[in-house]
Amino acid sequence: MKMRTLLAAAVATAFVGFVGAGEAAAQTEVVTTTAAPASNAIAYAGAAIGAGIALIGAGLGIGKIGSSAVESIARQPEASGDIRGAMILAAALIEGVALIALVVSLLTVLK
Repeated sequence: MKMRTLLAAAVATAFVGFVGAGEAAAQTEVVTTTAAPASNAIAYAGAAIGAGIALIGAGLGIGKIGSSAVESIARQPEASGDIRGAMILAAALIEGVALIALVVSLLTVLK
């Protein structure tokens, strides 16, 4: 149950970073046309913080998945194939969300 909770927290953290970066992108577009360049720095900082939070959350989630998988394989070696497959699938999904968050943040900065 703890692993599911931690996985859900990691995905939620990555999603918050993704949404925060998207909001920063929307704000950058509006701010660029009406305000001084100093407000662009705030959007850039928001994008950097959003990407950082998303990547930290993904790293923690993947680390927890890996440690739990190794512990599970140590307890039940005959189920190692199933555990390894589930671990790789979950890690790939988390990494995909982190990559999307990073790309959105970079697009915000480079736009």
